[in-house]
Amino acid sequence: MATIKLDPVTRLEGHMKIEVEIDENKKVIEARSTGNMFRGFEAMLKNRDPRDAVHITQRICGLCPVSHGMAAAKAIEASKGFIPSSQATLLRNLIQGGNFVSDHILHFYHLSLLDYVKGPEKSPWQTSFNTDMRFSKAESSKIFDNYVKALDIRRKAHQMVALFAGRIPHVRSIMPGGVTKIPTADEISKYKSFLSEVKSFVDNEYYEDVQKVASVYKDYFDIGKGYGNLIAFGAFEVESDGASKNLFRSGRYTDGQLLSVDFGKISESTQYSWYEGDNSLKINAEFTNPDINKSGAYSWVKATRYLDTPHEAGPIARMWINGDYREGISVMDRHVAKMLEAKKIANALSIWIDNVNSYPANPDGATTGSVYRKELYDPKMHSFSYITSGEGLGTTEAPRGALLHYIKYGIDPNKATQSIINNYQVITPTCWNASPMDNNGQRGPLEEALIGVEIQDVNNPIELMRIVHSFDPCTACAVHIMTPDKSVNKEFIVSTPNPSGIF
Repeated sequence: MATIKLDPVTRLEGHMKIEVEIDENKKVIEARSTGNMFRGFEAMLKNRDPRDAVHITQRICGLCPVSHGMAAAKAIEASKGFIPSSQATLLRNLIQGGNFVSDHILHFYHLSLLDYVKGPEKSPWQTSFNTDMRFSKAESSKIFDNYVKALDIRRKAHQMVALFAGRIPHVRSIMPGGVTKIPTADEISKYKSFLSEVKSFVDNEYYEDVQKVASVYKDYFDIGKGYGNLIAFGAFEVESDGASKNLFRSGRYTDGQLLSVDFGKISESTQYSWYEGDNSLKINAEFTNPDINKSGAYSWVKATRYLDTPHEAGPIARMWINGDYREGISVMDRHVAKMLEAKKIANALSIWIDNVNSYPANPDGATTGSVYRKELYDPKMHSFSYITSGEGLGTTEAPRGALLHYIKYGIDPNKATQSIINNYQVITPTCWNASPMDNNGQRGPLEEALIGVEIQDVNNPIELMRIVHSFDPCTACAVHIMTPDKSVNKEFIVSTPNPSGIF
């Protein structure tokens, strides 16, 4: 038996370590996923104005800030029972949807593709590794052309978002009650123009390249399943036939059954996390104190569970629960489901943008004789001029999966006209996917997906990287503050080389 360590795992967001134990046949028999940084955002938010949460939580992650801003705003809205206007909801969808599509393109082309396609033999892609690269040089070059094109397409997706959000990352216009942006006809036209190019790339190059990789690496439809349990919280509110629903509904797939989600049944185990105690915490639990010297712990990520059962979050969970993709759960299924989700969202964006009302050039309607009805156009923020106290849960989906923000706030004892946050908790997608073992000794979904895979070359365990990257982990979402490496007894170690290489 020997241990392979990948530290840091590159081409993902944040700092992550993977350790696996293999038997004499080079098959993985044990796995550990470690988040190497401590997240202190809940502590930072305590005693702040509740509205600050919208902006502060976006700094959790530069790849999916929109979803954090949305969840924070929705948590405050839930505390007041407030529902934004349909126009505000449309603009939020257009902002969040643009971020989703951009992130999906990033994940496939710039974070995962080099696991399957060899890049140009020049810096920064040149590498000495050449394990299990199945495309010819000509085929690799053709696919890699789209790697470069995807950089430009992502920029245009960002421009789409910035039109209505002010900027990306860390958007400015989403606030409790709606959005602060009133779109103009010119901005709507520009959004449509950018969307046309982005959608064409998704429908053609992205679709075709995923299919090519899937056809050449068919064996990866049987690798990296994990538990097979899935969870989603729902996202993108839409109106259909006079009723309000989500483009992606909330639900879970547990032990082969499609079931509903009760947020009160979510908990976070800390036995193997660097926090004091061995608790199973509810979503409204107070902040737990860090303990870097805790015996047996190996990650800053808590083990998020539903009814004490591990569940995987992400595009495959959303697509499966909504009936859009149910071919399987594996490395390659995750890539295919994500690509199909990008197509679904791009199609929805085309519909939503056509339903946005622009601010009229002449709001008095003097030239037409009509009366300007402000409520038809104005998606501006609802006035939370005086927040007293409240408690709310804001849920949505980030590109990587189910996201939850919980807030409890009350009157500042030092300022009778000011409210402050008493408790704030965040459960991110990577807390579902890349969690350590829980209090019952169950591995996290990513850890479980690594079990059983056979390694061809222990000095270049590309199989491990393909499984890890298929989850698109974001440990920046899960953690913050670097800690010293904890040594383990090992027969040999494989450490990741220059991030520009295969790893």
